[in-house]
Amino acid sequence: MSEPYTLSAREAARAIGSGQVSSVELVQSCLDRIAEVDDTVQAWAHLDGDLVLQQAQKSDQYRRSAAPIGPLHGVPVGIKDIFDTKDFPTGYGSPLHHGRRPVEDATAVALLRQAGAIVMGKTVTAEFAVLSPGKTTNPHDRARTPGGSSSGSAAAVAAGMVPLALGTQTNGSVIRPASYCGVVGYKPTFGMISRHRVLRTSSHLDTVGAFARTVDDAALAVQVMVGYDPLDGDARHPVRPDLLGLAGEEPAMAPRFAFVKSPAWDQADAATHEAFGELVEALGGQAEEVDLAPVYDEIFQWHSLVMDVEIAKNLADEFNRGGDQISAGLRAINARGQAAHGVDYSLALDRQALFARGLDEIFEDFDVILSPAAPGEAPVGLDSTGNPAFSTLWSFTGMPAVTLPVLQGPNGLPLGVQLIGQRGDDGRLLRSANWLTRYIDGLANADQCEDKEDGQ
Repeated sequence: MSEPYTLSAREAARAIGSGQVSSVELVQSCLDRIAEVDDTVQAWAHLDGDLVLQQAQKSDQYRRSAAPIGPLHGVPVGIKDIFDTKDFPTGYGSPLHHGRRPVEDATAVALLRQAGAIVMGKTVTAEFAVLSPGKTTNPHDRARTPGGSSSGSAAAVAAGMVPLALGTQTNGSVIRPASYCGVVGYKPTFGMISRHRVLRTSSHLDTVGAFARTVDDAALAVQVMVGYDPLDGDARHPVRPDLLGLAGEEPAMAPRFAFVKSPAWDQADAATHEAFGELVEALGGQAEEVDLAPVYDEIFQWHSLVMDVEIAKNLADEFNRGGDQISAGLRAINARGQAAHGVDYSLALDRQALFARGLDEIFEDFDVILSPAAPGEAPVGLDSTGNPAFSTLWSFTGMPAVTLPVLQGPNGLPLGVQLIGQRGDDGRLLRSANWLTRYIDGLANADQCEDKEDGQ
């Protein structure tokens, strides 16, 4: 058997459930991996190996009692450092909250624990989950950004430190770092997961998501967190969908992909244009380019207006007392939010609903939307988290999105393929994502066979 840290979440849960591997062995393997690579990657904000091993020991004792176990029993999960955790500090990536000790878990974290998961530690976030990067580097190239704001979570999964990690997305903070780091990133439909005791930046945009090595792992992680929560008025799913089961279904017919370049297309590099042109061509009749109405070019201004105003509101206390402990970029967002007019903000919220209804029409003819996850490979430099433009439209309209690490850029670095589903139809999105992953793997295997035949 390979090193336990290399197991996917579902593989690890099955191995623990069968007694093939203990939770202690898995956690120790992950801790050894962290010791090996995290001096360079720096994915963790808070880590306590002794505490995590104690959790793993309790998990193993519980399993040996023959009591029923959850679907993530004994599996370690990284938690973005904006989720409250009762046994780890939660600092929001800011010196203003250094050493803050919550008294209870965020609802999403509590549900993960109910499913048997072990909180491995807190992963690095950009300052208040917005712009200013933390210390994390890209596992593929330490000179490049891992993306953000969920930088530590994406990098920890990519570097093999943990099989699952939580993130959040307000603009592109799950999809972009997943693309840059070469992992699966899944942002579910807005409102599926409670944000109670998660740092609130934008009430109309913030969405909890997950990083994983496979689509099925991401589906399972999100599935156990879905549910109605009266403490978050937007968490309104009374029935938990079987996302894992839906993701694993074989579609009756091959899915139809609407290739939407989106208003960000001119911000992508030439290699991304070429790669997606080749992908659409390879999909043949399963993909068709769909143009959006010109009004969608306004998406960036409306998204920015909502985000700026709500950040100014939700972080008002921090802005009032933070001074130069808050970055210049975040202070600029606050200034814009404070200067915005109420009528314009109200119009922006109207645009949210209008744009979402307009995009629903695409799904009358197609199963999912296909688009880049980022403008290209992770850019060089650690003073920025990269361009989130390819996520803006889908975040603004609350649509579910998943990025797949199935392409490479010109430097051999990951290039994510983003799929976007209709609101509330996450199962179809995940099923299509698995189908596309198998399809691209088949193309790659066919190319390898041709290369071998040519070399004979």
